[in-house]
Amino acid sequence: MTSELLDRALVEEATKKSGLVWVQGPGAPARALWHVWHAGAACLVGDGPGEQPLPGLVDSGTAEVTVRSKDKGGRLVSWAARVVELAPGSEAWEAAVGELKGKRLNAPDGEAMTERWARECRVLRLEPTGVVGSLPDGDLAEPPLPTPATTREPIPAGLPRLLLKRRKRG
Repeated sequence: MTSELLDRALVEEATKKSGLVWVQGPGAPARALWHVWHAGAACLVGDGPGEQPLPGLVDSGTAEVTVRSKDKGGRLVSWAARVVELAPGSEAWEAAVGELKGKRLNAPDGEAMTERWARECRVLRLEPTGVVGSLPDGDLAEPPLPTPATTREPIPAGLPRLLLKRRKRG
């Protein structure tokens, strides 16, 4: 009984303090996702335009969550989760969205984002099942997942001259 309480406290405290968790659904790669801890579960928003992808999480109903240390970035704990999609407009959805909207950075539509989330996105709860996994020995490094994001372009040819002129003036 004591071990279960300690595990639950570790999962809650680590997940609450970390703004980013790695979530892996069955047969899908692990993804770094931002979340908030609310009412005993990690809440996520995604699968809509401009939001984080949540591939396969709703369909599978389960996920493996790995929490990193906010200080050092290393893995602290892994835990099994039951994935529950919240119905837009429900009491649970409103409560989760109230917490999520305060943590959403750089929303393109400001206060109207909650209406967009109701129309176009999914809000999920990752509820701990009580199963805490052991951390692997290796680093688990993998190549980045494909993304439509672009990389930096080469610097313009005239930029070095502009920078050197400013240094000479000073």
